[in-house]
This record gives sequence, structure tokens and C-alpha cells, in this order.
Amino acid sequence: MELAVYDCQYGTLGLYLAGMIEKGSPKRILIDKIEVGQTMCGIAGIINFTGNEDKQDLLTRMVALMHHRGPDASGVYMHGPVGLGHARLSIIDLSSAGNQPLHNEDKTVWIVFNGEIFNYPELRNELEAKGHRFYSQTDTEVLVHLYEEKGTDMFPLLNGQFALAIWDANTQSVLLARDRVGIRPLFYHHQNGRTLFASEIKALLVDPSVPRQLDPVALSDVFTCWTPLRELTPFTNIYQMLPGHWARIDSGGLHVQSFWSPDFAHEDDGERSLADWVEELRSLLLDASRIRLRADVPVGAYLSGGIDSTYISSLVKRNFNNRLSTFSVSFSDTRFDESSYQSIAVRSLKTDHQDVRCTEADIGALFPKIIWHTETPIIRTAPAPLYMLSRLVRQSNFRVVLTGEGADEIFAGYNIFKEDKIRRFWARQPESKERPKLLERLYPYIFSGTNVRSRQFLEGFFKKDLLATDSPVYSHLLRWHNTSQLKTFLADSFRPTDNSLDSFVGRFCEKLPNDFMRWSTVSRAQFTEISIFLSNYLLSSQGDRMAMANSIEGRFPYLDHRVIEFACRVPKRFRIHGLDEKFLLKQAARKMIPDELVDRAKQPYRAPISRCFFGDVRLEYVEEMLSEKQIRAKGYFNADKVGRLVAKCRNRQGSLLSERENMALVAILSTQLLDQQFVRGFPAYEAEDVPSPVVYD
Repeated sequence: MELAVYDCQYGTLGLYLAGMIEKGSPKRILIDKIEVGQTMCGIAGIINFTGNEDKQDLLTRMVALMHHRGPDASGVYMHGPVGLGHARLSIIDLSSAGNQPLHNEDKTVWIVFNGEIFNYPELRNELEAKGHRFYSQTDTEVLVHLYEEKGTDMFPLLNGQFALAIWDANTQSVLLARDRVGIRPLFYHHQNGRTLFASEIKALLVDPSVPRQLDPVALSDVFTCWTPLRELTPFTNIYQMLPGHWARIDSGGLHVQSFWSPDFAHEDDGERSLADWVEELRSLLLDASRIRLRADVPVGAYLSGGIDSTYISSLVKRNFNNRLSTFSVSFSDTRFDESSYQSIAVRSLKTDHQDVRCTEADIGALFPKIIWHTETPIIRTAPAPLYMLSRLVRQSNFRVVLTGEGADEIFAGYNIFKEDKIRRFWARQPESKERPKLLERLYPYIFSGTNVRSRQFLEGFFKKDLLATDSPVYSHLLRWHNTSQLKTFLADSFRPTDNSLDSFVGRFCEKLPNDFMRWSTVSRAQFTEISIFLSNYLLSSQGDRMAMANSIEGRFPYLDHRVIEFACRVPKRFRIHGLDEKFLLKQAARKMIPDELVDRAKQPYRAPISRCFFGDVRLEYVEEMLSEKQIRAKGYFNADKVGRLVAKCRNRQGSLLSERENMALVAILSTQLLDQQFVRGFPAYEAEDVPSPVVYD
């Protein structure tokens, strides 16, 4: 039996949820059209092998709470132990034939899919040659037939960014999977033979049986490396599917398997010329950009003024789209502003460019909404300007943007990689007074103008764990040690049993590749950064979640798996040449983009912090969340220590706060908001009028 409400552009689901439409009633009801934005997709599902349950109402509410991810259409499929839900963006095949869930010819295999498979036309041709028949033009349907051919061996064949669920009625099992580097999110709760999964945690929390409580270990991780480690999320018994993994769920339980991981074991140490490496990289990035322009809607690009985004925009402008539209964010605070470099890029590329200016007041006003979308505590305000940037893209009637994310991780662009190199050099002569001076080249703004006593303090800071060069994570020990000082604000009653940095390092190291210590030191540092920071923070809190909040899809040419696998083979001397980071990428970009952008000093993307919350305008939510009453009531933090920090913020408006105190303020405030929105006051933002699903029973 098929039930459908086909007016997917009109808001009827809100009436359904309010009880104004009888469940299962196949009515067509027209009400005023609403502004819903257009985006990628959100998926959800219920798998219950232990007994019968009515899945339609819960699935509908799960999908409704993710309407920002895909408001063009929605659908629900239920059969036996399984219910699948989907909220759709129309980017490829804008017709209703592309609505999900989709199925194979005899309807024994069903799929819900969030993402894009960029090589789907080539895969489709191969499948049609083998006799498979298609009823849509989507990449999603390609996955159904590829699964029939290959099973779990399908994943190495995919070039894309995805999270998916496939129900196979023949094997009575569900297959969950996530792309290689975790561009698209996928969360699940598994207990007593019953599994819920969704693109966002909030959809899981719709089910009252899912615990709504914060995990002390995960929170301790955030206060160490900015994010929960590996599969943990901030919420107890809610996990993320790891990047490059799949899971099979059947009556026997849940089995997880890896299908890909960055592998630096085959670094080239031969005599291949720099010119050869440059030529191969240019060719790969050109093709990675080309296939990411596949869409039935316009594609724009983010333009930060750095080498990464400017090079991608240049490739597109020169080869594929002479009227490329680009978007950037600038700051009223000159310490963070890169608009002068953005202007250089725009003048060179001659793109149709738009800019949004971000103030401290903007960040303060937006912050509660930012936490609603990140679903995790954060220790920087950097996601907020990116939310404003994606909102600008949406307001400009674009759905898809290319970005330069990932280049720093795979081509060794961060100071942490150069810092590792300097500290190892220093460790060979730990009493040297000359070797630590190399740090001035990394942090001239810290060392400049400092007196003798200050220099001694800074050298002492960087000398921490200097001789621990045998540690698998030597490159990150200093950062983690510094950030973990934030845990001193945690209440004694909320700290995990073992709150030490050694415990955190041990949990990370126990899952490292067997040959990890045979890799070059820069490769080890890159793997650590990719597996923690890239997937769990950068592509999440600053990537998918900020774009999806405004119904925008980001695409990442540097994270094409062919580019990553190429970068893993690049000799370390072409990644960091002396102390010149991203050396190979700079050589590839030179003569394609202005020299001022290739040769500019690295400026990490950052945003203002404490003054956003204690500025000229009083923010009631800040006063409430950081009040002694609320700190004690929620129980996560030491109220006395928080009180002293807040008093310092009020009295000086952040002008004399240290970097660590700024991070602590954001971490505490975001945790308090997370509790307010998801633990005690859920849902903080109700799904209103969104499309009614097409329901298959």
C-alpha cells in the first residue's frame, strides 16, 4: 500500500504533527507556501529485530527535525523490522523520480542516501551494460544496483561524499556506511537489538528511549583535542559511524568494518622530479574539481583569500565556468580579517563576488543557533562566521559551493607540522639556545618585542615534553597538553575516572595502523590531524553543520580520495621544504594565482571570542547560562572557577584574556547551551511546516 502527500513544496507536516491530519490519510492539502531553503539530504531509520513497533510516527518526526537538510521532498519506507526516512535536496535529477527511498527493480533492495557520488555516470554506464534498469537519473539509484553487484565491495569504487543505509530484504539486513574522510555525518544508537540512525543527533533524541545526557569522557576529549575521540559523541550511548567504515545490522547484532584509511606507508623516496609531481597534482585537482561541478543547479565557490580556495576557484574559472560566483566572509576585527587578500583574488579571477561582514555582535547573537546545529561543545567561535557565509550563499540562490578545506591536512599546511619538525631538531640538542629561535619564524607575533623573561617563558612552554620524540603522537602532545588545561574547570563530580592526558593518548594510540611508527614523522603528524581534527571537527562543526543549517552543500576537491592517496605518496621534502609548508601545492598554484597569495604568511582561520559575549550589548542567554545558579544546577563545571573567569570577562571585556581563558569561556558556554537545548529543553527549535512524506508500507 502506498500513501502519498505530493505537494512537497507546501507545508503540511506541521499540521500532521499537530494532529490536524489523520495518520495515514491520503489527502492533498494546500496551505500557504513557506520559505524552506534547499539543501542536501538527511536520512533516518529504525531497525528493530526484537519485536513489532509502529515506526511511521517516529520516523516522520525524525525527518521533520532535519527539514533544513532537505526540504524539497521527504519519504518514508517501512517493511518488517525496518523503517527508512529521507529528506531530499534536488541537485541531480530535479524530478520527483529522484525522491527517496529508492529501490531496485523488484523492490527487494531499498536505500536512503545523503551525499553525492561524483563518478556516478561512469558507474551507471557499467551497470546498464550488465543489464540493470533505472527509473531515475540519480546517483542514488546507481548505489542500489552497485550494491546488488558488489555488496560491501562497492565502497572502494565510489568517488564521493556520503552517508547511506541500504535495506536488503533477501538477507534481512541493513548496511550503513560513511565516506572515506567523514564529509557527511551518520549517527546511531544501538541497544537490545534495536538501532536508530540519522544524519543528526537531534533526530535520534526524538525517541524518548534514547538517553539525553552528556558523556563525561567525550566532554573531557573535547577539552583536550576539540572533539570527542573516534566514534564517541557528546551524548551517552550515541555514536558516530567512523569515516571509511560500514556496518551491517541484522538479527545477530551490529558488525562494523573499515574499508579505507589514509595510508602513508608508500611514501615515494625515489628521484622523481618536482615537475612530475606538480604535473600529476594539477591533473588530479583539475579532474576532482570537474566532477564536483556535476549538478543540475548552479555551483559557486568559497574564496578565503588563501592559496587553497583561490587555486580551486582558478581551476574552475579557467576551465569550466567563466562566470563563476564566489563568496567570502570578512571581519570587523582587523586581527582576523583577510579581505585585502580576498580582493587580490577577486581582481585576479574576475569572479562575480559577494562578501558578508561579521562582527563580534553577530557571533554573540548567533551562538545558540550555532550550538543547535553543531550538536557538540566547541572551544572556538569559528563556526559562526561560516554560518553567516553559507546563509549568504543561500540568499544568493545557490545550493552548492566548492571549498578549499582539506589542503592543509593532506599537504602539511599547519604550523603544528613545522613545529614538530623544529622541536625534533631542538630535541637533538635540548640545551641549545639557537635551535629554539626557529620558532620565531612560526610565531613572529608571539615572540616580537618580548623581553628576556617573556622569551624564557615562551621557550619553556615549547620545551614541554621536548624529549618525548618516541611518542607516536609527539607532534600533538604540546597542543593537547595546553588545551587539556581547560579540564580544570570541570566539576569533580563530572570528571571521568581517568581524566589524564596519558589515558587520552592511550585510547588514540591503541587503534593506530600496525606500521605507523615506520612512517615518516610528518606523515604520523598528518594522520593524527586527519583522523581527529579534520573529520570530527573541521568537516563537522565548521563544515557540514554550518552549510546544512542554511541548506547549502559543500564540495571538497582536495578531499577526492585520489588526491589524498596521491598526497600520501608525496616525498616529505615536497610537503614541507625546509620550513615552507604546502610546498608542492604552492608550486602547482604558482602562475595560476597571484604570487602575493602563494607567498603570503599562513594565517589560520579564526574568529573573535570573549568580546562577542561581553560587549556593548547585554546578552540574556549569556547571563543566564553562566550564572552561578545555572552552573551549579547543570553540574558540569566548578562554579567558583567559572565565576572568576566570568568576572574577568566582564571587567575587562576580554582585552586581557589569555588564549586558554578565551577557549575556556566558549567551551563552558557551549556546553551549558548544549545541555539546555538537548538535555533539559529538547527540542529547542521545533520543526514547523515542512513537506509531508511519501509513505510506503
